[in-house]
Amino acid sequence: MQKEDKHSVSIEFRHLRCFLAATEHGSFRKAGSALGLSQSAISRCVAELENKIGASLFHRHTWGVSQTYAGQRFLSRARRAIRTISEGVDEAASAGRSELGRVRIGIYSSIASGFLADLLGIYGLHHPEIQIEMIDGNPIEHISAIRQLSLDVAFITGTRNWPDCDQRHLWSERVFAVLPIHHALAKNKKLRWRDLAEETFIVSETAPGQEIHDHLVRRIADFGRHPVIQVQHVSRDNLMPLVALDRGLTLVSEAMTVAQFPGVVYLQILGEILPFSAVWSAKNDNPALRRLLSLAKTMADRSVRS
Repeated sequence: MQKEDKHSVSIEFRHLRCFLAATEHGSFRKAGSALGLSQSAISRCVAELENKIGASLFHRHTWGVSQTYAGQRFLSRARRAIRTISEGVDEAASAGRSELGRVRIGIYSSIASGFLADLLGIYGLHHPEIQIEMIDGNPIEHISAIRQLSLDVAFITGTRNWPDCDQRHLWSERVFAVLPIHHALAKNKKLRWRDLAEETFIVSETAPGQEIHDHLVRRIADFGRHPVIQVQHVSRDNLMPLVALDRGLTLVSEAMTVAQFPGVVYLQILGEILPFSAVWSAKNDNPALRRLLSLAKTMADRSVRS
């Protein structure tokens, strides 16, 4: 039996299957029956393996086969190789079913309540092994990251079509003004923009501060006014104590209103509805993302029907 150069040996999965089946059943005929192959196919496959290794693995008998010393030595490694391949197949299949992996989500709204909170809760329940990574940021930053595939999906305000991206409107939220509890307008049940035209506002330097700033300018300009807006170098949550201290009013979307802060009150602004959309790259083949988008679309469609 001619031994192949060790650098050119290429043992295939079928070789290992046939070898292990013959070992287990002690017969090429029985191994063939177990694998759905003929006795001659098993014999040829084992012979190929022996040629590649350069050693006989079985003694051939009239009643069947038994392992040689080389066959006994090869058995543990063959079993280990089969186990490794099987584990790899299972892991790949699990990833394809989104049971393993990670999804990176850019957010621009609170996840304290509402559609996004429900979506993440249901998704986590159905796919507990998926790692969910949340990233705060403004839309421009998120879209750039999506195009570079460093972010899987962003949930941002508006229904704008972004070049090189897919987009789907999913839900809408009402807009609320946040006022000190002792403010003269705090006794109202709801507000109109004209009620706020003379007020001072504060926004965060971080997202979504710039968008709130631009939104205030557009809305209050309708009354011939340019709003007084002060930028605070604090997080969104830390704006609330400043509102309570009468440093200015701010705006939040509906999802944020479940968060309770002492000394402030949330009042809905009549007729102000903020649409939210999912934006992602069609080039992104992350199976965890596809499952998330499928769930989000199903929830959005169900919400419209109800």
